[in-house]
Amino acid sequence: MFSKSSLAVFGLAACVAAALPAYAQQQSLGMLDALAHGGWELRERGGPVRNICLDSGRRLIQLRHPGAPCSTVVVEDKADQVTVQYTCRGQGYGRTQIRRETDGLVQIDSQGIVNGLPFAFSAEGRRTGDCRS
Repeated sequence: MFSKSSLAVFGLAACVAAALPAYAQQQSLGMLDALAHGGWELRERGGPVRNICLDSGRRLIQLRHPGAPCSTVVVEDKADQVTVQYTCRGQGYGRTQIRRETDGLVQIDSQGIVNGLPFAFSAEGRRTGDCRS
């Protein structure tokens, strides 16, 4: 049959195989983490221009639900594009796609529901420098 050392190797292999998906989930959305921190200008097509201080590219996912505690599902996670669906209990939900052109220039498409009303927008995000106090 199997020796104790063979069983130990099989057990270790099973542990590594079980741990890999969890490790991969922690590494997701790396494209957003690579975006340059600092001042960013968000220019909505046909809408207002706003300036934000971006401490994490992940903040771009929930622009219509800023700071809300939402659950997320990563739909697509590529080196230059991510798509994330999120649900904010009692406040709505959204689906955001972010495409990186450079670490300081992104294209954002988002749609969903906020406080019972639909929203949809496309915007360009461009790093403008350091955050202003």
